[in-house]
Amino acid sequence: MTLQQEIVGNAMQMAVCSLNPGQTVYCEAGKFLFKTANVSMETRLGGPGARQGGGSGGPGGGGGSGGMGGMLRQAMGTAMQVGQRALAGESLAFQYFTASGGEGTVGFAGVLPGEMRALELNGSRAWFAEKDAFVAAESTVQFGIAFAGGRQGMSGGEGFILEKFTGHGTVIIAGAGNFIDLNPADFGGRIEVDTGCIVAFEEGIQYGVQRIGGLNRQGIMNAVFGGEGLSLATLEGNGRVILQSMTIEGLANALKKAQGGDKQGPTGGMFSTHAG
Repeated sequence: MTLQQEIVGNAMQMAVCSLNPGQTVYCEAGKFLFKTANVSMETRLGGPGARQGGGSGGPGGGGGSGGMGGMLRQAMGTAMQVGQRALAGESLAFQYFTASGGEGTVGFAGVLPGEMRALELNGSRAWFAEKDAFVAAESTVQFGIAFAGGRQGMSGGEGFILEKFTGHGTVIIAGAGNFIDLNPADFGGRIEVDTGCIVAFEEGIQYGVQRIGGLNRQGIMNAVFGGEGLSLATLEGNGRVILQSMTIEGLANALKKAQGGDKQGPTGGMFSTHAG
C-alpha cells in the first residue's frame, strides 16, 4: 500500500499521513506530532523486521523453525542496530504507528525550520541521507546506517555518517532552510558542496571529501576566512541530489550571535573573542 501523505506548512513543514486499516508507519523518536485515537503507538529499539524480546514471538511463542536460535539471532540483530545508531549519534528507538478499525491519521515534523520531502523507493535504488534527516517511513522501508568518506574523509579531516533507506515505499526526510534538487550529470558530472548542505542523494552517486586548495597561502585563506573549513564534499555521477540552503552550524552560530554568547570576528570561530 502506498503511503498517502501531505506535506503542509512553510517555514516549519509537517507531514500528515493517512493510514489505511492495518498500515504501519514508523518515525525516529521525538518527531511524532499527533495521531487519531484509532492509531496505536509502540516504541521499539529495532528498525523494521526486528522484533523486540518479551513479546509473543508469533504463534507458539517462538516455536517452529525459529525457536531459541531465532530469538537469539533477532536479539543480536537488534543489538547491532542499536549499537550502530549509538555510534552514529542517532536516537536509539523508533516509534511505530498502526491504524485499526478504519483509516487513521498521524503527523510528523523535523527538528529545524525548513523543508520536508517524501521519497518513493521502488527497490531498485537506495537513498542516502545526512544524519538526523530521517523523519518517518512505511514499515516496508528498511533503515540503516552507512559510514562514508573512508580514507577521503580521514584525509579531509572528517568522515560522513549517513542514513540508508532501502526497500519499497515512502520515506520522509527533513532539512534546514530551502531545498534544491540537482543532478551532477547536468554540471559536467561533478559538484562540490559545503559538507553541511547535503540532505540526501540516490545510490549511484559517489561521495567524497577533498581539501580546499593546498597548504599554501590561498589554501589557508580559504580555510580561515572563507568559512568552509579545510574541506568540501564532492558528489559525482548521475542521480538526484538534494541540498539545503541552511547548515546546522550556520544556524547555531546565528543563534549564538543573536544572544550575544559568541562574539566572533570576521574570521569566525578560529579567532573567537568569546571570553566565557
